[in-house]
Amino acid sequence: MTKTIIKIENLSKQYRLGTIGTGTIAHDLNRWWQTNILKNPDPYLKIGEANDRAHKGMSEYVWALRDINLDIKEGDVVGIIGKNGAGKSTLLKILSRVTAPTTGSIKVNGRLGSLLEVGTGFHPELTGRENIFLNGAILGMTKAEIRSKLDEIIDFSGCERYIDTPVKRYSSGMNVRLGFAVAAFLEPEILVVDEVLAVGDAEFQKKAIGKMQDVSQNHGRTVLFVSHNMASINKLCPKSIILKNGSILSEGKSNNIIEEYIYDNLSENTLNDNIQSKDGTVKLVKITINNGKKLLTGKKANFEFDIYFANLVKNPAFIIAVKSLSDENIIFLSTEPISGHYVGDCKGKTRVSLSIESLNLGAGNYLLYFGIALPKIQFLIEPTKVCSIDVQPFDVYKSGYHIHNNKSLLTIDHSWQVKSIK
Repeated sequence: MTKTIIKIENLSKQYRLGTIGTGTIAHDLNRWWQTNILKNPDPYLKIGEANDRAHKGMSEYVWALRDINLDIKEGDVVGIIGKNGAGKSTLLKILSRVTAPTTGSIKVNGRLGSLLEVGTGFHPELTGRENIFLNGAILGMTKAEIRSKLDEIIDFSGCERYIDTPVKRYSSGMNVRLGFAVAAFLEPEILVVDEVLAVGDAEFQKKAIGKMQDVSQNHGRTVLFVSHNMASINKLCPKSIILKNGSILSEGKSNNIIEEYIYDNLSENTLNDNIQSKDGTVKLVKITINNGKKLLTGKKANFEFDIYFANLVKNPAFIIAVKSLSDENIIFLSTEPISGHYVGDCKGKTRVSLSIESLNLGAGNYLLYFGIALPKIQFLIEPTKVCSIDVQPFDVYKSGYHIHNNKSLLTIDHSWQVKSIK
């Protein structure tokens, strides 16, 4: 039976808003008097609001986390997703003992290595090599253990030339490279990684994802991974949880959780009505999809975009893109230069129509992006998510079988031939 390696019970974290130091001594004295002398419950735990950064609240206390209950088994790879301010980093900081919970308990059975911010745990005056030994010592490893991993860490980080230079002279990308290498190769039973990998370049991100897969699959270690990159979450983590306003909204299989998370955000604004140029002179006013009819796999699809140009714009290029719910590109279309369609000059109310003879997408949910570019790839409006689209199943091949996007993202015209050969 797989043992529980992290057990979180009724975990909450409360913060006080406002200028630090103003009135806090009085609050602390009152809290101490009530709890230690009068033996009353903490008076400040009864107040406070959910941590919704988008709305002005009435209380000066907020719950960054509220009543979190979670069991993570040995070898689990768990994605943690949510909007900025949802409580993801706070949860990881409590796990890493950077900060303490206000209420509740957390039990960690094993050595935990964390990478929460660029250069977490590094001393800026020490060299990269010295910081590797420092981090290893913090994790409870002997010099011999650290030395046995030293060459692998340096090679993986790609910082060999600078390894004897103080890390205060490292770029943010170099800090992340070395920090991740230390966290991954010094063999903690639990690896906690926040969004910092986004600082690294594409090559390093690929290496880091591969290393986390190796650590979890081949060495049975537990990984907690926070990211806004849904493709990375889906690729690495079989299970995920959604945090919203400091509480767990859902947990389950990553593909289901990612879809729920994206649709939870889309439901707040099904049609993004703030698509406009920075100066406000060009604005997307309205979208009509298939004249209100359903989109069907393999059938004709029509998209209409009503745009207002306050000033004359010469030869803009209109861009339409379709992405998966995990933000992977599937279709990218534009008037000029890709299709060679010259639209001329635009001013005032303008309708852009796109007709697709055969929508070769497997049935499922997708994201529609829209943008406008000027010659030499200067964006008036950068490709921006405007809404979701729902493609319904259809018997494309007349076989009685419907193609869903969990089987194939695309359908294509094709033919088979099978014959005996000598």
